[in-house]
Amino acid sequence: MESGAGKHWTEEEVKALLSIWSEKSIRKQLHGTLRNKGIFIYIAKRLQELGVCRDWKQCRAKYKNLKYEYRTVKYARNSGDATKTMKFFHDLDAILRCEPVAHLAEGNGRCSSTEARLNASPTADSSQEIPGDTGEEDSVSNLSEDLQVADIKKVSDSEIAEDEEDFSNSTLAALEATQIKKETIDIDDDSISSTSEDRSCTPLAKQIVGTDNHIPLEEAQNHFKVITVNDTGAGKHWSDNEVRALINIWSDEKIQQMLEGATRNKEIFEEIARRLMKCGIDRDWKQCRTKYKNLKYEYRALQKENEHLGNPRRKMRFYDEVDCILRRQPLGPSGWGCESSSLLSVSVGDVTANTGSLGIKRKTWNDEMSPIPLKKSASENTIFQFQKLLTERVNTVTEGKKLLLERLCKQEEMQDLNRTQLYAHPSAMQQVPVAAAAVAAMAPAASELKLGKKVNEGKTKEVYELPDIPGCVLMQSKDQITAGNAARKDRMEGKAAISNTTTSCVFQLLQEAGIKTAFVRKQSDTAFIAAHCEMIPIEWVCRRIATGSFLKRNPGVKEGYKFYPPKIEMFYKDDANNDPQWSEEQLIEAKFSFAGLTIGKTEVDIMARSTQAIFEILEKSWQPQNCTLVDLKIEFGVNILTKEIVLADVIDNDSWRLWPSGDRSQQKDKQSYRDLKEVTPEALQMVKRNFEWVAERVELLLKTKSQGRVVVLMGSTSDLGHCEKIKKACATFGIPCELRVTSAHKGPDETLRIKAEYEGDGIPTVFVAVAGRSNGLGPVMSGNTAYPVVNCPPLSSDWGAQDVWSSLRLPSGLGCPTTLSPEGAAQFAAQIFGLNNHLVWAKLRSNMLNTWISLKQADKKLRECTL
Repeated sequence: MESGAGKHWTEEEVKALLSIWSEKSIRKQLHGTLRNKGIFIYIAKRLQELGVCRDWKQCRAKYKNLKYEYRTVKYARNSGDATKTMKFFHDLDAILRCEPVAHLAEGNGRCSSTEARLNASPTADSSQEIPGDTGEEDSVSNLSEDLQVADIKKVSDSEIAEDEEDFSNSTLAALEATQIKKETIDIDDDSISSTSEDRSCTPLAKQIVGTDNHIPLEEAQNHFKVITVNDTGAGKHWSDNEVRALINIWSDEKIQQMLEGATRNKEIFEEIARRLMKCGIDRDWKQCRTKYKNLKYEYRALQKENEHLGNPRRKMRFYDEVDCILRRQPLGPSGWGCESSSLLSVSVGDVTANTGSLGIKRKTWNDEMSPIPLKKSASENTIFQFQKLLTERVNTVTEGKKLLLERLCKQEEMQDLNRTQLYAHPSAMQQVPVAAAAVAAMAPAASELKLGKKVNEGKTKEVYELPDIPGCVLMQSKDQITAGNAARKDRMEGKAAISNTTTSCVFQLLQEAGIKTAFVRKQSDTAFIAAHCEMIPIEWVCRRIATGSFLKRNPGVKEGYKFYPPKIEMFYKDDANNDPQWSEEQLIEAKFSFAGLTIGKTEVDIMARSTQAIFEILEKSWQPQNCTLVDLKIEFGVNILTKEIVLADVIDNDSWRLWPSGDRSQQKDKQSYRDLKEVTPEALQMVKRNFEWVAERVELLLKTKSQGRVVVLMGSTSDLGHCEKIKKACATFGIPCELRVTSAHKGPDETLRIKAEYEGDGIPTVFVAVAGRSNGLGPVMSGNTAYPVVNCPPLSSDWGAQDVWSSLRLPSGLGCPTTLSPEGAAQFAAQIFGLNNHLVWAKLRSNMLNTWISLKQADKKLRECTL
């Protein structure tokens, strides 16, 4: 971390940043790149030359904050409020007076920029490119600024291209060059989210300015298309008439065939958008595609729910119409305002001009019935030509590419399945009965989820029963932040979504590790579904570093004192008495009973041991982010159906202390709110940025950059059954495993060649040698590789006692441990990879906890004579 990290920017530092920012080439690159990390690395380097030590992330954060403050002040002034001001306003105004505002980027759904004034003088910097999405743009959208865009702009078809290259490798020459911003072509991604539809805006076209971009007038119609930009339909929910028009187009047999048969369907949805435009409906192709996918998803979710529950209720609008389309039955007569003939009346030129990148046909859903011809449309000839061109392109694809696409389609279908369940994981479903788990997995969208009575309401969340999902509740977060048992309480816009994201990611991480939790799946941006629990009124706190209230209760202990192992404390939830600290003895003597389970010595021990394990898993997970988990507060509940103690409530940024780089001054948790002397809008904005910082990085806890694999070498295929057990055990830790057959006695050259093959690709590897009689594999591999080697001989009942010595007694200089258990060999490999892979380590730690809990419960049952 550089020396300037965590400090406020001085006036001189800001002036230096503005001086670089004001350069024409820098402004162009900031406006014109998809990923801008490389630009800010360059800016940080330039600042260092001026004596300002800031890294690229700090430069980017300051850049965004200055833009946000400038826009806030400018909007206030435009609204007649001249009292609002800021430092460097005039300097920023000179830089940003033509700054674009409020254009929703296609790539990531964030609000980026549109031109503030489309009628600016063309002589002012005629070579400047039109700003587009930077990919790293401000998270704060400026929808309040000028959105009254009614001009018509032109866009070159040749200008639209894929732009996925990372800008981090850009050179200084590239920074100073003028670039034309390219739009990203979004490959078909069967997302089920409806939020992108609601927030999307009609994408603005770009205009090529300059003397080098002229084309002959007679070619203009072939090179340019006209896009009208207005805000009447963009970003709003689809009306019934709009959906009916979309379904009417979708019902055309030719359109259905093209939708089923394209891997890249952008052109098809552009065609649909054009037809909607002819009916007076202004929707872009992405909005059409999103609505199409949402209709299919809602229909299939309802179908599956009906199949599981035998429930014929209709919970979706236009169910019958979508059902007819997907079952290839003709739509019944309806009074829709836009006839099919007019919807399908397009020119041949419009169709053929946009067929260039249509791809391969694929079957998206195998359960659709055989097609039944629909009524012919007025433009059948046009569509026939369109389909003919598509068929010709399909016929040019080789069999090899078809096989590849089939594999890709299978992967997409698996991804679609994962998306439909969102954060659902099998380990989560183990905590509710099978029927309830199935219902929860197929729950309708948030807008259609039926809520029962309010079970409970806290300072930051509400809990509702779910009549349609027995044994589950909905945890709804609030946009509220509190401190000191609500002695300080403020509304923080967006906190509900931030907290819900954090909780969902943390619970998913713990569930995948094997920790039992109440979490079922994320339901919406601000709510998740959980198993219904009776909460145990104890807050369990695990501390690695002494700070906060611990120092007040233990005078003489200095802040920063570290606990080995982590220190466990418990506090009884009683706001009136400021949550007094309890001992284990007090909790046991309280004889609490929840959902029929009495809290005794065994249950207290389980919660204490689980608290430590959960803390250690999260502590290990934050380490790759160079972030120290200082302490953690969690709660447990008793599942009303399974009668088990599970981790419940939430784990969000209110639940822990996080110190980036172990530096308290950089704290990103709720302590930054507690420490405020005065709560101002600016201070709350700072706190919100901290919460957003955590929410962004907590998603990274579910991933790892570390690689690893296990390679099992067997002497012959007779040992295959033994090796398959090793492979299966490796899968439980998420470690890839490959099986190979080689003999160190009969083919040592081939054994060493296989060894060299795995050493050469740079992936960390653990070799497991499986040889029955005289084990030469393990010793030969150990003597010729620096990678770990473990023996796992499949011993027989006849000669096993003698054969094992070939694995145990080795020449000097060889380090080759031996384990007889296939599961033990996999665990040995996992312990090696767990040193650098927090996901593997979390599974190991969870296994230790669950083994300990099972022994504790078995002992309790034995003592109760109920074993």
